[in-house]
Amino acid sequence: MPSPVVTRFAPSPTGALHLGNVRTALFNWLYARRHGGRFVLRIEDTDRERSDETQVGALMAELAWLGLDWDAGPDREDAAGPYRQSARAERYAAGFARLEAAGRAYPCYCTPFELEVARRSQLAAGRPPRYPGTCAALGPAERAARAAEGRPATLRFRVTPGEVLSYEDLVRGPQRFASEELGDFVIRRADGSAAFLFSNALDDAAMGVSHVLRGEDHVANTPRQQLIVRALGAEPPRYGHLPLLVGPGGAPLSKRDGSAAVAGLRAEGYLPEAVLNLLARLGHSYATDGWLTRDELVAGFELGALGRAPAHFDRAQLRYWQKEAVHRAPAALLEGWARGRVPPGQEQAFVAAVRANLELPADAALWAHIVYGELPCADAGIRELIAGAGAAFYDAALAGHAARAVGGGYAALVTALKATGASGARLFKPLRAALTQRLDGPELEALLTVMPAATVRTRLEAALRLARHPDPSPGSPSR
Repeated sequence: MPSPVVTRFAPSPTGALHLGNVRTALFNWLYARRHGGRFVLRIEDTDRERSDETQVGALMAELAWLGLDWDAGPDREDAAGPYRQSARAERYAAGFARLEAAGRAYPCYCTPFELEVARRSQLAAGRPPRYPGTCAALGPAERAARAAEGRPATLRFRVTPGEVLSYEDLVRGPQRFASEELGDFVIRRADGSAAFLFSNALDDAAMGVSHVLRGEDHVANTPRQQLIVRALGAEPPRYGHLPLLVGPGGAPLSKRDGSAAVAGLRAEGYLPEAVLNLLARLGHSYATDGWLTRDELVAGFELGALGRAPAHFDRAQLRYWQKEAVHRAPAALLEGWARGRVPPGQEQAFVAAVRANLELPADAALWAHIVYGELPCADAGIRELIAGAGAAFYDAALAGHAARAVGGGYAALVTALKATGASGARLFKPLRAALTQRLDGPELEALLTVMPAATVRTRLEAALRLARHPDPSPGSPSR
């Protein structure tokens, strides 16, 4: 019977969760759910100076908002926990001790200055910089002497020279590394805390992680982590390295890129289904380009459909999926956007009238102001269009509006305007401009069901005045 699939998302709480992070979480979540496995959330907070507890709560809230539920994590502990690395120091200490006892790790007393001198010397000789092994063969007396000098010690993993390390990357295919390329690397910092290479690898093994999908910037870490896990007597997970998610300028998205922060998108009103439909296609292809539900995203996720080229985040694509999400959203959600912006009790009718023009809450605010508020002075192009329809047009519009108000409906308004000889764009463009100061928007018939009758009359009267006395200066319809 095959081993169960276990994937994980292991963020560091040092900044806001951005879309590159979320795509990594999503792909791991999709793979686990596709195979009936487990998805684990682990907080990698060993960087004491940079870790921010508020970011832990924020990233958990944002994952929950996206619907990326986890089977174990800081708020859902099990036997493999705890799921915060800051609470796993004893486990790391035991791992260090095992490696030292087996001769697979040793203390290194080299100062940063000494390491930098060695690095520059290697570069000057045309060799890639690697730890030169200065402390690898120190005996007990030599180590004691250095410790007596007050030199802090890191702990390095001893890499056996002359070996070829290989594995099958789930995305990039066969990978091979010569052990000499790695050098002996730090697994415990001088302050005693576990280095990423060690804590990340040990925790994956201890938590039974079977598959890891992560950014390609970790490719060079993988052979080192495989060495650590095997030296501890465990089997490493299978790794797949995803191409980076880049922004419009081609630079990788980062925690400093506020435009791609999940919290910012959520605050703007983007729906989680829109974000998921975009991210699931950035570096992965589905059989359809159309909208997919969460279950359909899971069912169609395949490792073989992961690409190798950088994936580009484009706001225009996100807006497209947002439109699709809003089209499918329950009316109650959109009515929430209108609440507090339209007269109480008008939310349902307002959303029904303007729904086709809503993408974000800001659009609800815009159309609420157009329908119920006072409009600013129209720009010159709109004034010219309004005035060009002529006074007779607005006299007829006011008469049609009066007939509409006593039961004639929208047809009465249109009939009155057609009697002036206007039709098509010559009828609807100036009418829309007079009522909304815009050339596009919701269907006028629907809009007039929610626009107060007094507001319609006031705006038509202002248009009539402008038609009688065209004036490019401020003084055009303002209501």
